[in-house]
Amino acid sequence: MHNIVTGTLYLVSTPIGNLEDITLRALRILKEVDLIAAEDTRQTRRLLTHYEIKTPLTSYFEGNQQTKSEKLIARLKAGESVALVSDAGTPIISDPGYPLLQECIAEALPIVPIPGPSAILAAAAVSGLPLHNFTFEGFLSPKSGKRKRQLTQLADEKRTLILFESPHRLRRFLEDALDVMGERNIVIARELTKRFEEIFRGNISQALEKFQSTEPRGEFTIVIGA
Repeated sequence: MHNIVTGTLYLVSTPIGNLEDITLRALRILKEVDLIAAEDTRQTRRLLTHYEIKTPLTSYFEGNQQTKSEKLIARLKAGESVALVSDAGTPIISDPGYPLLQECIAEALPIVPIPGPSAILAAAAVSGLPLHNFTFEGFLSPKSGKRKRQLTQLADEKRTLILFESPHRLRRFLEDALDVMGERNIVIARELTKRFEEIFRGNISQALEKFQSTEPRGEFTIVIGA
């Protein structure tokens, strides 16, 4: 058993689907910390139950992260260790946690990343598109007008683009991308590492045709060629 440093915030990456995709180090940290701050305690409890981890949980999501950050900082200052986890993948990236991270930096509290699964890297690796450099844009605006302006800014980007999109906005995103960026090679990764994992490769028109005839379901990571 390794003794962890108390008063430390651990940014722990958790599986994006398949529960086997977690590191031995992440499991050890989740067992040894005093508290786990989770975006969705129900989702995290499923992981903890699977690995028989009984560490206390507290919720930490977009709606309460400002007030909850103060309480977590107080516990860290008191010498307790806290693991921050998101629903899936690496915390902070398009997920809650930024205010807590900034407070820890301001207070000079130790912060330790525990690397692991990432939908961004998984989709990039399997895409077959050039990856000597790429840019991650997260979720674009849910509003078509602003989304088109964002896509216009990205239209001349020479790097491969990686984005997230929700199922109910996927078709509108593809329509806007085709309108603003023109025909591009695109890879759409759905439900990565899960039972119904699907990797679509083609151009934007083909993707639009596919998802007009098939109801988009699950979580989507999109990779677009320059």
